[in-house]
Amino acid sequence: MDNALKNLWAITDLRNRVLVTPALLGVYRVGSHITTPGINQEALLILADQARNTMFGFYDLFSGNNLSQMTIFALGVMPYISASIILQLLTVVWPTLERISKEGELGRRKITQYTRYLTLALAFVQSLGIAVFLERQTEIAGGLPLVFSPGWGFRFMCVLTMTTGTMFVMWLGEQITERGVGNGMSLLIFAGIVVGLPSAVLTTFDQMRTGQISLLRIVFLMVMMVAVVAAIIFVERGHRRITVQYAKRVVGRRQYGGSSTHIPLKVNTGGVIPVIFASSILAFPATIATMFETGTAGRTIIDQLTYGMPLYNLLYIGGIIFFAYFYTAIIFNPDDVAENMRKYGGFIPGIRPGKRTAEYIDTILARITLVGSLYLAAVAILPEFLLTGFKVAPIPFIGEQLDALLPQWVTTGVGITFFFGGTSLLIVVGVAMDTVNQVESQLIMRHYDGFMKKTRIRGRRG
Repeated sequence: MDNALKNLWAITDLRNRVLVTPALLGVYRVGSHITTPGINQEALLILADQARNTMFGFYDLFSGNNLSQMTIFALGVMPYISASIILQLLTVVWPTLERISKEGELGRRKITQYTRYLTLALAFVQSLGIAVFLERQTEIAGGLPLVFSPGWGFRFMCVLTMTTGTMFVMWLGEQITERGVGNGMSLLIFAGIVVGLPSAVLTTFDQMRTGQISLLRIVFLMVMMVAVVAAIIFVERGHRRITVQYAKRVVGRRQYGGSSTHIPLKVNTGGVIPVIFASSILAFPATIATMFETGTAGRTIIDQLTYGMPLYNLLYIGGIIFFAYFYTAIIFNPDDVAENMRKYGGFIPGIRPGKRTAEYIDTILARITLVGSLYLAAVAILPEFLLTGFKVAPIPFIGEQLDALLPQWVTTGVGITFFFGGTSLLIVVGVAMDTVNQVESQLIMRHYDGFMKKTRIRGRRG
């Protein structure tokens, strides 16, 4: 580890990449403190507390609390993520996009350009929808106006500010990917989640001071947190290796093939996407609930689908399992893998090439996807059991000046238990692992280039 750090700082290119990454993330965090003009921040905090269990609260997680504070980065990376997922789905069903995606580097650039255009369109629509939504919330608790001067002037300013902020966030993510270390969009989400950790720790200690949670429970939670993180790392690194052999071919006087390799199938092929899909769909009922009055039949039914209810947990787990299979089927096609193996003379020992090979790979993929989906469901549902089992009470939102000074994570949070599971922990651990792997890959590549350079110099001297 020490040698890796020394080599990291000794190589100029890697050192610059490491320094550029936190600098760009710092720019992103600076923009998170610039609010959109024309919005009453005191009334906004009350509205954000009321909507924390709706789809807006879910999107607020990925925006780094920018949405609840209505900053210039309120939409965050969600339009870009939505555009990427939409194009990924269209690539499967639209032959033109499928053909473009197989054109190599040129096709990848075209898909990236289409993603940018779709991001711009989604940001425009979403920012306009937010502006209209804020205008309709004429009065919040205490009779405070949410928008100072409603009208097309405010809508234009809101659309211009948030759309420009989204495109700037997209540019920051691309710059981090190109000039920094790791995937830029993932690191932006990572930064938005991690920035709330200090506030969550302070909230937990405040709960311990007031007697809401004992010291023994906090110690147990810390031990459990380490165990959960270790379990996530273990599963995320888990692969099912399928041995593949290549037949020997003689071309002229040379012999090709005859080697043996393997196909690594990840246990969690879909990553955190199934959790995002399931959470997004189940967040709609809580949003629709605001349209029904308390005591009506519609409100009673929708209340059963709110966070923490048994029906919600059941549908949440079922949705994660379904989307794990659905997304895996989109990004991994056993027929294409089997066809490519057949073209290059590869085969799985004991399995006939072609259709039987595709069926064999599909069977193995279905089995490990079940394990991966159950793992995702267990991690995603863990915060609910921690909150109910340890009775960690959230800090009440009283709307006073003290709450206005506190971060939204504290006033709406449940303390450090939020970081023990769910989408946030999967993203944090997954992004950290991916970043470390990319740094190691860069080091290995530099060492390989240096070794080849020395070999060529020795060959010339010889």
